[in-house]
Amino acid sequence: MTTTVHKYASAKASRFTESVIREMSRVAAQHGAINLAQGFPDFPAPDSIKMAAVKAIAEDHNQYAITWGTKGLRDALTWKMNKDYGIVLDPETQITVCCGATEGMIATLLATVNPGDEVIIFEPFYENYGADVILCGASPKYIKLQAPDYHFDREELAELFNDKTKAIIVNTPNNPTGKVFSREELAFIADLCIKHDVLAITDEIYEHIIYDGVEHVPMWNIPGMAERTIIVNGISKTYSVTGWRIGYVMAPPEITQSIRKVHDFLTVGAAAPLQVAAGEALRSGPEYYHELAEFYRVRRDFLYEKLKQVGFKTFKPGGAYYIMVDIRSFGWDDDVAFAYYLAKDIGVAVVPGSSFYRQESLESSYFVRFCFCKHLSTLEAAAQRLDKLRTQVRK
Repeated sequence: MTTTVHKYASAKASRFTESVIREMSRVAAQHGAINLAQGFPDFPAPDSIKMAAVKAIAEDHNQYAITWGTKGLRDALTWKMNKDYGIVLDPETQITVCCGATEGMIATLLATVNPGDEVIIFEPFYENYGADVILCGASPKYIKLQAPDYHFDREELAELFNDKTKAIIVNTPNNPTGKVFSREELAFIADLCIKHDVLAITDEIYEHIIYDGVEHVPMWNIPGMAERTIIVNGISKTYSVTGWRIGYVMAPPEITQSIRKVHDFLTVGAAAPLQVAAGEALRSGPEYYHELAEFYRVRRDFLYEKLKQVGFKTFKPGGAYYIMVDIRSFGWDDDVAFAYYLAKDIGVAVVPGSSFYRQESLESSYFVRFCFCKHLSTLEAAAQRLDKLRTQVRK
């Protein structure tokens, strides 16, 4: 998982690798392994959203949309946020539709962060965050989420805030751990943001994939945070359309102006007919979200029990659709080697945990991540292959 630095490569680009998650999908294809690495479903998207896209194309919504998003989609997002969370937004001044939440995050950081600033990131983290901060010329500062419940040390977090701190990124529900930040934890973070005049950038892409009665709380709703919170989200996970790349950013008007300028010169705009379809899908009733969470809970419980049975030390996620496991019970302390071993010899592809940690982290080589956004039959086939681990001689 290394990268060769070419003489023409920028100093920024030399500080991170290509996506390890996407690389493991290529490894899965190479070895015919079941892909439990990259977080995309292997089942169809809902018929309703697909038919809405076909209809939009047939009705010639095929030219550039307004750069920051079709009015129908922005209106639908405004309606949804008010219905789900009581958040009141102006669709004309507070919403920017992007090419996926990935673009939403980098557009947000480029619009708000300057070289020399510091951005706090919870570790383990989705791999884009560190690279995005580096591309802005800023410095990432890390605070560890500690297994098994992935809590954070409050004193340690407080010490990270200083005059250089521009923002903190909060991903809840969290990828890769499945942690859902509690209202109390968010309030503690909010107090620090207010005290030090820091932005909270929240990645809420898994907002509706939550389990066991856990509540998703938007940071926006914590007292004093509406004027300093930026929500990054998208439809990829909720509607099983990861290839559509329809994301969005919600922010106070003044910040939205900057985000829209950056977004305009990054991508111009997201696919127009897919925005039309997304706007219709977002008007779904609460039963859709309840069924979605139950659908994934069944898969979480199945894979969680299987991983325990074959000998992994597992951590049960409260949200999202990933499970982090400790590989040391198998005698391995090299997550990359173990991930290749699983793909090549066992026939199941996973993501090495080190891709979610900074290189110098002591824990970076002890974990791998499984995803369970798959047909039950896919997970059952993977479970049969993983059974081979019971008889493997420990390394």
